[in-house]
Amino acid sequence: MISIESIQLADLQQYALLCNTLFGSQTNMVQLEKTVKKIVSNPDYLLVGAKDENKQLLGAVTGITCMDTVGECRPFMVLENLVVSEKSRRQGVGKQLVSYIENNAREQNCYFVMLMSLVKRTEAHMFYEAIGYSKNIAQGYKKYL
Repeated sequence: MISIESIQLADLQQYALLCNTLFGSQTNMVQLEKTVKKIVSNPDYLLVGAKDENKQLLGAVTGITCMDTVGECRPFMVLENLVVSEKSRRQGVGKQLVSYIENNAREQNCYFVMLMSLVKRTEAHMFYEAIGYSKNIAQGYKKYL
């Protein structure tokens, strides 16, 4: 049985290991703790994890509610850093995490959920399309500061 729960400070070691697999680099644990404390106290952020019956973290995702200033000025949700452990892939964990974020977005009257994915993550792209996300809707750009 998998449960979707808020990530807590006690989960940071497991969460960092998941993040390391997503980005292929070591997570700064001191900075991660500071950041998670900020996220937990900010109602516009949702950081959740999928845990098994032994409280092992199988995956995680962040949802960020953003305000929009056009049209009906309804908010939208940005889905960030979806990661599922290698051994838990293709078992519905990612789908449950995304569904949790989407349900939260509906509760907040968001009119869409958007995400960015690295070009090289082709398996992730197939997953996103399989659960209803459309590609080539917008072009993404990034500038490191």
